[in-house]
Amino acid sequence: MAASAAVGEAMIEFTILGSGSGGNAAVFRTSAGLLMVDAGLSASQLAARLHAVGVDPGSLSGILLTHEHGDHSRGLDVFTRKYRVPILANAMTREILRDSVDAQGLWRTVPGGSVFAFGGFEIETFRVPHDAVDPMGFLLRADGAAVGVLSDLGHATTLVKAKMQGLDALFIEANYDEQLLAADTKRPWSTKQRISSRHGHLSNKQTADFLEETASQRLKSIVLGHLSRDCNSPAAATDAVMVAVTAAGRNCHVECAGQDEPTAWFKVAGPTEPQPFSHSAGLVVLEQGELFA
Repeated sequence: MAASAAVGEAMIEFTILGSGSGGNAAVFRTSAGLLMVDAGLSASQLAARLHAVGVDPGSLSGILLTHEHGDHSRGLDVFTRKYRVPILANAMTREILRDSVDAQGLWRTVPGGSVFAFGGFEIETFRVPHDAVDPMGFLLRADGAAVGVLSDLGHATTLVKAKMQGLDALFIEANYDEQLLAADTKRPWSTKQRISSRHGHLSNKQTADFLEETASQRLKSIVLGHLSRDCNSPAAATDAVMVAVTAAGRNCHVECAGQDEPTAWFKVAGPTEPQPFSHSAGLVVLEQGELFA
């Protein structure tokens, strides 16, 4: 499952460079391109971890942002000034970050709630509930495979549930264990309320309930991220999700991404006889030098 595949095989591969309140970043690749989702680690850590997984930072096709919070954008300014990698964000996220990210000529404003092609991927964007200006989730499709990216959301809306069906793999947050958060003495009540609100983060139980409801027979790989160091554990998150997907009659590999080092590469292949993606005809292509209005 997590072993690396030779570049050029017909599949999507991905690795989580780091995931948690200390910084989030992931890399997705096909034979046609390399896409980094978020840049919340320092620029030096992003470069070091990319090298550690065999990726030249300058070879990235682009950086796709979920939202503007520091743990998803911290390294963006320094990294893009050094490596000149295009930044893909919706208009509101770009507006919030443009004064702090000196990325002249690199911004690509992508359409929210739409589908476009970039870097070898078909990318579908949709809104998620989180306390950011305009946070997005993604569907990444290529080579007959489909991967969902759900970072930072307080609850799964009807839209999110609809978008996350028919996947081969899913990267989703499981931020906290409800009992551990309630018992935590380091966080004030207001912070706990923010975390557990409908625009905060998903608990293990919420993630498990979501997967029990939406996981299809096609879903084979689930990677859990954004785990709290104090109010969660890999064992608690994995156990909650495994119980749920097993109850739903699904056979999925479940693994947690950590904060301090990259995961191995996950290989994602689509169905044996994949159907054409529904949006492929007439797809808007976002070139590296193009700017959506």
